[in-house]
Amino acid sequence: MGDFELGLLFFALTLAVIALRVPVALAMLVMGGLGYGLVAGWDPLIDTLKSSAYQRFSSYTLSVIPLFLLMGQFATKAGINRSLFQATRAWVGHLRGGLAIATVGGCAMFGAICGSSLATAATMSQVALPEMRRYGYSASLSTGTLAAGGTLGILIPPSVILVIYAVYTEQSIGHLFLAALIPGIIATVGYMIVVGAFVRLAPGSGPAGERQNLAVRLRSLRDIWPVALVFVLVVAGIYLGWFSPTEGAAIGAAAVGLIAVAVGGMRWRGLRQSLLETAEITAMIFLILLGAELFNAFLALTQMPTEVARAVNRLDAPAMLVMVAILLVYLLLGCVMESLSMILLTVPVFYPIVLSLDLGMAPDQLAVWFGILALMAVEVGMITPPFGLNIFVINAMAPGVSMGETYRGVLPFVASDVVRILIILVAPWTALWAPGLW
Repeated sequence: MGDFELGLLFFALTLAVIALRVPVALAMLVMGGLGYGLVAGWDPLIDTLKSSAYQRFSSYTLSVIPLFLLMGQFATKAGINRSLFQATRAWVGHLRGGLAIATVGGCAMFGAICGSSLATAATMSQVALPEMRRYGYSASLSTGTLAAGGTLGILIPPSVILVIYAVYTEQSIGHLFLAALIPGIIATVGYMIVVGAFVRLAPGSGPAGERQNLAVRLRSLRDIWPVALVFVLVVAGIYLGWFSPTEGAAIGAAAVGLIAVAVGGMRWRGLRQSLLETAEITAMIFLILLGAELFNAFLALTQMPTEVARAVNRLDAPAMLVMVAILLVYLLLGCVMESLSMILLTVPVFYPIVLSLDLGMAPDQLAVWFGILALMAVEVGMITPPFGLNIFVINAMAPGVSMGETYRGVLPFVASDVVRILIILVAPWTALWAPGLW
């Protein structure tokens, strides 16, 4: 068996063991190590293990990950999720389905300082779910809205997955953050449209709440302006070159931490919890990164990604058809895999293929555009039955709601996601205009 065939075999075996619920980090570490040893020898494998962890984790750029995670922890301790939900509720809560629309808006704004889909879904559900239940919202609409709204946490910058994609493809974090802005707005509006259609087709599923006067609405904005200021400062500062992405993340974490102390009353216990939870999540992410590092080194030895790209080019298939096929693979993998693992496992294979396609764009345009498309496809996987992680998180936080009801509630949002992916696919400028790449 040649190296190329060995690469294909071990890639398929890795997907198989992940589907059997073996932890992704362990699957990539073990399969990558075995493959590397078979191709290059066991002594080179030991040498690689000695150096790869330090080379990867000593990267200054990766320190942005724990800083953005810490910013999300501080935001939770500050009760910003509650303020964001109450602000959007004050403006749209009087509409049919208004609380669900407010939930989508709150998720979008919380995602702007969180960067995690699961954290956004779990945090916003603590505030929004009791309110929707109190007003008699259907279980399908309430849980479906929260599961879908949570995915905005990894799309609207800052996004941990975009940071990792930027590191592995050597792209600008600032460009990727700005490229996600318009797709994030399209996603938010699309979800709100889904809620509107839902309550029209099932009028009793989302009763209207009470209308708030102008004074209450303006007062609600007073509580969220610091969040907007932090978001603008971080994203604009990174793009305009005022500071590096790591410095921007540090400034954002410090600013939200001060807000948590001043507004949320965070004390030493809250600070300690934030630091510990950030450390736990960071350790999990970095373990996955270590497994991906070894697995990708094995794939590079086999030349499998390069050979697959050449084989695709020899097929002479339309470039757009190849892109559709790649996105379909992401949607299918999303049914059984976690988002970060999906990106780390597939980018080494798909990225060379995308760069080789003739789509009328320069390599830097293709890289950013593909990053946004891959992120959106991964995002859909978070709410795709049967194994969408957001679905399980929300269902666990909604006792008495069957999994079937949550599935029914989330499917219209999945349809909205597919439409959005098609828009970005056929109109790349929607992702490339904001960073000035179009």
